[in-house]
Amino acid sequence: MEESDRKWMSGIIKARWGEERVIAHGFAFRPAELPGFIAIHEGEKVGLLTFNIDHSAIEIITLDSLKTKIGVGSILIDAMKEYARKTGCKRLWLITTNDNLQALRFYQKRGFHLAALHKNALDVSRMMKPLIPTIGRDGIPARDELEMEILMGGSVINSEA
Repeated sequence: MEESDRKWMSGIIKARWGEERVIAHGFAFRPAELPGFIAIHEGEKVGLLTFNIDHSAIEIITLDSLKTKIGVGSILIDAMKEYARKTGCKRLWLITTNDNLQALRFYQKRGFHLAALHKNALDVSRMMKPLIPTIGRDGIPARDELEMEILMGGSVINSEA
């Protein structure tokens, strides 16, 4: 990701997340201002991953695949894992919501483990960002945040994922 990509990033975040802010675990993030990776396929930008570094942990803030079924998400996760290894990260983690079954499948297949359940966390998030729906994907009530992680350098990580 380069500085010249910020405007494009901002547009993607707005289109995919409803506004330029993303709320997770009580914090507001502006992904277009964060470091990230962009996936390019045949000269076209097809994916975006943004992250936040806090001491020896890296949190994935957003992951957006703009073209499905070509491995964009997997490539971005692999790039993030490699970056985490190179920088000495101890923990790679993210938040998703209880209604996002597709994300739960995706991340577990790539080596992430469920680390915590934050019950009713979306009530707090909605105070900061009211446009977060109460009914999520597949008609499932969107209530909870699920924390997923890979502990780097330990037996938890699955480099084959």
